[in-house]
Amino acid sequence: MSLDADTLADRRRLKRRLFFWRAGAIAAVAAAVIVLLAEGGVVLPGAQIARVSITGIIVDDRPQQEMLEQLAEDDNVKAVILSIDSPGGTTTGAEALFTSIRKVSEKKPVVAVLGTVAASGGYIAALSADHIVARGNTITGSIGVLFQWTQIEELLDNIGVEMKEIKSAPLKAEPNPFHKTSPEAIRVTQAMLDTSYEWFLRLVAERRNMDATKAKELGDGRVYTGWQAVENGLIDELGGEEQAIAWLASEHGIHEELPVRDWTPAYPELGMAGFAGRVLGEAAVTAIGGLGGKTQQAKRLTLDGLTSVWQPDL
Repeated sequence: MSLDADTLADRRRLKRRLFFWRAGAIAAVAAAVIVLLAEGGVVLPGAQIARVSITGIIVDDRPQQEMLEQLAEDDNVKAVILSIDSPGGTTTGAEALFTSIRKVSEKKPVVAVLGTVAASGGYIAALSADHIVARGNTITGSIGVLFQWTQIEELLDNIGVEMKEIKSAPLKAEPNPFHKTSPEAIRVTQAMLDTSYEWFLRLVAERRNMDATKAKELGDGRVYTGWQAVENGLIDELGGEEQAIAWLASEHGIHEELPVRDWTPAYPELGMAGFAGRVLGEAAVTAIGGLGGKTQQAKRLTLDGLTSVWQPDL
């Protein structure tokens, strides 16, 4: 009986060993098949090129940044197409978007396809890509930074209204629309704007591989067509999404038959209370035809501080 029990135990141990060897062999074969399929140009299930649309006014957008973080970590996403149609927006929003896309580009190739307009902050978004494609008639460039305020002290004088204020220092809340702007307020505001402008020029020089002199020459605020932008080095080639995919295939080995999937940010639901507050807060927006949460009119009304925007139609 003792010998039979030992024999049975040995057989069980042998079966367990055989099971693990077989499982390991199956896993190795499966991995080899996957590698061979990928190298042979076969599209694997779930594999895709992600399309991210950057449209309208660019602002500091947390849901969009979170989406880009998820995209970067998704192994199914082999490359990213930025579809840009934007006149720009806040300089801070463009900076945040640029940073998020550069993090994506550390893990997978990114190509920008410019639509009707990709100017100012829209061009900053394009600079975050590894390759830029635009139509011949695309409007791009507008490299610069803007700070605006409305001067209404003469209007107030005409209607007999005087604005009184007490502040901690002369430059607090300057420039101010209710009185003439002092030379010192102009000076410090210009210095602030120059800092952001120099950052924009550095981006152009670094990302487009050009010297600082040429970047400043091109960055005088003017806009360019796609044809002009190719000639002066602000973009890489003319075309659309087809050319972008061809570049991904030739430069990064991305299969041209991969499906292109749209990725969009997940904005939180407002709920009834949020909806009521939104309606009351955006009455003026509704009057000019803006309905819904993140309308372009609402974004434009909230633009503040330094902006990198071309023709916002405010």
